[in-house]
Amino acid sequence: MKAYLYILECSDGSYYTGSTKYLAKRFLQHQNGAGANHTRKHLPVKLIYLEVFDRIDHAFNREKQIQGWSRTKKEALIKNQSENLPGLSLNKKKRLAQKGD
Repeated sequence: MKAYLYILECSDGSYYTGSTKYLAKRFLQHQNGAGANHTRKHLPVKLIYLEVFDRIDHAFNREKQIQGWSRTKKEALIKNQSENLPGLSLNKKKRLAQKGD
């Protein structure tokens, strides 16, 4: 059975990252206010990013990874700018130092 990692954009511009085996059902839950607290408070939501996995534990692990990312790094992923992801993994101090070089 397939599993999904997804990112929603909320009405206030914030992002919500989740994972599920039942994407359509889970999206409707979010849209109807029966999803997570965050999405419930910032309706409507829009699906803006999706990854497909063969196992739910892989989707869940990816969810947890992305949840720890900065907004800028999430936006690079959403915009399919994978070449920018390694540099965005550096801490802020290192990024500023590289800009000065």
